[in-house]
Amino acid sequence: MKKNCIAMLLAGGQGSRLYALTQKVAKPSVPFGGKYRIIDFPLSNCANSGIDTVGVLTQYRPLQLNSYIGSGQPWDMDVTDGGVYILPPYQSAGEKGSWFSGTANAIYQNIGFIEAYDPENVLILSGDHIYKMDYADMLREHTEKGAACTIAVLQVSMEEATRFGIMNLGEDGFVNQFEEKPKQPKSDLASMGIYIFNWKKLREYLIADENDPNSSKDFGKNIIPNMLHAGEKLWPYRFKGYWRDVGTITSLWDANMDMLSPTLINLYDASWPIGSRSPVCPPHFTGESAEIIHSIITEGCEIDGHVENSVLSPNVIVGKGATVLYSVLMPGAVVEEGAIVEYAIVGENTVVHAGAHVGAAPDGTDAWGVATCGPDIEIRSGAAVPAGAMIYTGEEV
Repeated sequence: MKKNCIAMLLAGGQGSRLYALTQKVAKPSVPFGGKYRIIDFPLSNCANSGIDTVGVLTQYRPLQLNSYIGSGQPWDMDVTDGGVYILPPYQSAGEKGSWFSGTANAIYQNIGFIEAYDPENVLILSGDHIYKMDYADMLREHTEKGAACTIAVLQVSMEEATRFGIMNLGEDGFVNQFEEKPKQPKSDLASMGIYIFNWKKLREYLIADENDPNSSKDFGKNIIPNMLHAGEKLWPYRFKGYWRDVGTITSLWDANMDMLSPTLINLYDASWPIGSRSPVCPPHFTGESAEIIHSIITEGCEIDGHVENSVLSPNVIVGKGATVLYSVLMPGAVVEEGAIVEYAIVGENTVVHAGAHVGAAPDGTDAWGVATCGPDIEIRSGAAVPAGAMIYTGEEV
């Protein structure tokens, strides 16, 4: 069962910066782009890159994510000599079980799984990024350079560089310094949190890190700096395509709006399909009074109102005289007659009753923001949810 490369997908994060949207689900399970969930993108990248063995490390509210992934069939990963595996924290006989205490600890706890495939290399991925990347190209470069670790990097502006982990390079092109969110960056190469490690090397550093009581058990804070300090060869793999970290409400809304522009990320590219476990729904229906402009409308939707520059997931209903502008409506959301939803994210199965108003257009002030309603909420008739408001499940509005 020896593999050249297997992937470990970190999908256990709570996603606290998505607030109400992750009350009931882990961040990788959050619906995205109409018919997808966030985790569809790294899983599809693995399948399209020829990596057929993926361990998915879950922790926070894993039930929906586990059910969604299942056997891996939507991503062609239901294979006999590999596949996709759900890897939650566990407790062995005679040992104290614990939650994953960091990204490095999560991989450490699954050394046994990795060694079952005896891989030459291990690809470490995050479950909350939207992008298309051929990991085979990154692996090829990693092998050619003889690197102990290859880090995917994205060129950003020097102003943005203060928000990222920045890779500084030596004259030979290898990484010689890593700075976490530097105030005065020396480089514009930002780490994407995507790594390929030589497995034997990584195993050594994971064990040493686990035995360090002062470690945060984190790749960016501990493993990478420790490898640099020891003189290991770290190579930057330069990625030039579309990439979004959708860890905040604003970035999630922005990335959904980006889906309306095929020039940013092309979901219609047959050579690089993005798989998903789509629900069984009837075709979408548009009534006589429906008006749809520049929007994504998926299966099961019933549209009788005005929808413009918006992304609608399966089974969304927009009633007569209702208006949806620059918004993201997640599966099963309902906007009743005369209601207005603008510059907002509406969670799964939330109902915006007749005459209610959710969100507002940008007003040019710092106070403006995307209005967000979590899942399973009733927005009563005539209620007003202002721009930037955050409505949690269980609240009365």
